[in-house]
Amino acid sequence: MTLDIDFVRAQFPAFSSPALDGQAFFENAGGSYTCKQVIDRLTRYYIERKVQPYSAYEASRLAGEEMDEARTRLAAIMGVETDELSFGPSTTQNVYVLAQAFGQYLQAGDAIVVTNQDHEANTGPWRRLANRGIEVREWQIDPDTGYLDPAKLVTLLDDKVKLVCFPHCSNVVGEINDVAAICKIAHAAGAVTCVDGVSYVPHGIPDVGALGADIYMFSAYKTYGPHQGIMTIKRALGEKLPNQAHYFNADSLYKRFTPAGPDHAQIAASAGMADYIDALYSHHDGGTANAKGRGAYVHDLMRAHEIKLLQPLLDYLGDKNSVRLLGPRDAEKKAPTVAVSMASKGEDVAKDLVKLGVNAGGGDFYGVRCLKGQGIDPDHGVLRVSFVHYTQKQEVDKLINALEQVL
Repeated sequence: MTLDIDFVRAQFPAFSSPALDGQAFFENAGGSYTCKQVIDRLTRYYIERKVQPYSAYEASRLAGEEMDEARTRLAAIMGVETDELSFGPSTTQNVYVLAQAFGQYLQAGDAIVVTNQDHEANTGPWRRLANRGIEVREWQIDPDTGYLDPAKLVTLLDDKVKLVCFPHCSNVVGEINDVAAICKIAHAAGAVTCVDGVSYVPHGIPDVGALGADIYMFSAYKTYGPHQGIMTIKRALGEKLPNQAHYFNADSLYKRFTPAGPDHAQIAASAGMADYIDALYSHHDGGTANAKGRGAYVHDLMRAHEIKLLQPLLDYLGDKNSVRLLGPRDAEKKAPTVAVSMASKGEDVAKDLVKLGVNAGGGDFYGVRCLKGQGIDPDHGVLRVSFVHYTQKQEVDKLINALEQVL
């Protein structure tokens, strides 16, 4: 079916805010607008349930139940067990804690593979394991296209490699990597995988169980939700790694890698993300699919809309001699995260776009290694325009017209 864009935008209070009227928002890769389902839950929690959860009295009981609901429903959409999903203050923090666990688990002489396509959050903490005697091997992108070739991964793998870290989708290149195929390659070599889904999940929550990722992470605040990092980890791996939380929480899988106290309100509000998925499903289909089926339907609905809007933008930029379009030109292979390099600094072009009612970003976007790997000076940076399914055709047309004036 075709996405009902009017229904979608009605779910986001930002689009009815006078403060944002007339502005086309194209920095969604840095953080999306929040759906009303999340806002309503967060507001209710702070008004009615802002107490220590899991006690017997009503407000506390409801607070704990809503936190559990968020974990249960999101895990079901992602095709994992409920306690295989955990919340943390951010994806960056989740990776950092995991790296400490792997640092205690791995032995000197073991090896891990990282890429230079990643956001720094899913590469920097792993690279620091070299200080503990762990060999770090870099899976490098093609310097011309930014492509992460699985064939090159094969040449890096042997019985020393215990972990492969890579992105589902680069926040600079935008190309969607074949996670299932890459995980199969890594597993065949005896390694586990850690997948950064931060730049992918805003375009549709995937069936992580089907992908085969041992660890999968994304950021709720880029997926219409509160500022939380969400992580799934397979039970066998999670129970094998050293506990990073209080010793008395060691038997609880979803607590083992969250040493800080949880943000009760934001975890509870994350159930609003599942509410939103269900609202889209009900409005467009109204069938009786289970949570995973509803998530898959909405995923495909979002992607189809984004692809339709993205291709004209890629064609425009790909034909323009004054800019270098990073990543593929085929919208089927790319998330709507579009970076271009040009003579002007990316942040300067972004400032010019603001004058024309277009909000975008310029800089390195914590993809310093990725830019260097493509011969781009991170200090010069790139212009990045990014959108999600709530973007409408008129806004993309406005963006292209603004780019034509500025570039």
